[in-house]
This record gives sequence, structure tokens and C-alpha cells, in this order.
Amino acid sequence: MFNIEKYQEILKNIEKAGKKTKIIAISKNHPKQAVEEAISHGVNIFGENRVQEARLKFEELINQNKSLQLHLTGPLQTNKVKQALNLFNVFHTLDREKLLIELSKYPEQIKNKSFFIQVNTGKELSKSGIYPEDLKFFFNQCSARGLNNILGLMCIPPINENPKKHFQIISDLSKEIGKNDISIGMSSDYMEALSFNPTYIRLGTVLFGKRLWKKKYI
Repeated sequence: MFNIEKYQEILKNIEKAGKKTKIIAISKNHPKQAVEEAISHGVNIFGENRVQEARLKFEELINQNKSLQLHLTGPLQTNKVKQALNLFNVFHTLDREKLLIELSKYPEQIKNKSFFIQVNTGKELSKSGIYPEDLKFFFNQCSARGLNNILGLMCIPPINENPKKHFQIISDLSKEIGKNDISIGMSSDYMEALSFNPTYIRLGTVLFGKRLWKKKYI
């Protein structure tokens, strides 16, 4: 279930450090009951990685509580774009031209959404994302295709490297494209991320505990 004590502890650490960082409670692979418990404690920003799971858990909750924000923090398949635009407020994984092209087919919907470009700072073949040297071109392509609500950049550092190295890359690249918002830091490295003044940190295990099997989503 949801660890409200840990959530409040992290909020206090953020406030004590003089940051304005917001916590995204990553509820993927956790039941609707855990989400409802978090909501009862005042949590209103959640992250999910799959469109279908998010729809089953959050569609009714969002209709009941308009203050809820839902962030897509996992890869988005192009055939799920229309569904995703009807559900999520913020997209953290704009990671390729094909997805950009598909999003641009829905100009009315995308103008009310916000996006982070996912940067593959470690150039890992197992991860998606724009390589750092291609970022400026991709950023300009976003504007050319009418996707103007780019908040900033996001990354997932390689697990076997110092995350600060990759957070610094994101910080530097953000300045190069004139954006201030960054989405960095997860349960394993959020303390390191906080020194870079992120807009969002994405916390799952530290708040919800070990993930449940897919069949127990709802």
C-alpha cells in the first residue's frame, strides 16, 4: 500500500532544500486501492507506464476528482496515442520522430498537453530516447510539427553509472534549448537528482513498495 510517512518525509526534504520539485507517485503495477489510499492523503500527481492499465485504474477517479494529474512515464506505442491523449496530462517519453508524427495528427488535443523529450544520455541500445547530439534537431522538429508544449527534458540513467553524470547532461542540454523543466530521479537516485532542482521526480517503489503482478492491477 501507499507509504504516506515516506511521502511526507520526502516532501519535507524538498521544502527544507528550498526546492519546488513535485513528486509523481508512480502507481504502475499497483492496484486501484493503493491509488485511492494515496489520494485520501492528498496526493494528486500520479504516473503510469501503460495506457490500458492507466485507463482501467484512473478513468473513473479522474471523472470524480478533476484535480488529479496523470503523467505517462513509460514508452508510448503509436497505436495508443489517441487513447493516451484522452487520458494523460503530461507525457514524459517523447522519444522518436515516429511518435512525434503520430501526435501531430491530433493538433487540438496536443495543444492542451505537456511533453518532456526523453534523452538517451547513456546511448543505451536497450533504451529509447533521443541521443544528445540529435536533440536540437528533434526539438526544432517538434515545433515544426506543431508540438509546442515542450516543458523540457527527461532521462533514465544507466543503472551501472553515476546518475549525477547523466543529470548534469540533462541540465546542460536544457539550457542549450532554452528550457528550465527537467524530469529526473527515481526511487534509487532521487536524492542525487534533487541537487539539480528537477521539476519532477518519479517515485514508485519507495512509495508503493514492491510491484505486484500484472493480473493484480485493478
